Amino acid sequence: TTPDIKWLGLRPSDLDAFDLPDQCRLPMTSKDLDMGAQLLKEEFVLKRPDWVKELELMQKTKQKAEIQALSAFGFQFVTQVY
Repeated sequence: TTPDIKWLGLRPSDLDAFDLPDQCRLPMTSKDLDMGAQLLKEEFVLKRPDWVKELELMQKTKQKAEIQALSAFGFQFVTQVY
């Protein structure tokens, strides 16, 4: 594995933390849910408790969002706030 791997994109907790509107939230597909379950078994994920928490939240809520969803708050939101 890559020891300096980074999480790219929105975290599941960001959906509520930024009060992302419902129209910006996407339902997770069965493929997404399967991938999340597989990731929760990976050593590099298990070494990062914050990732485990995020993946468990994603599995529970069955929701995701693209980073572009933050444009609902204005185009400069990502660079100035997020």
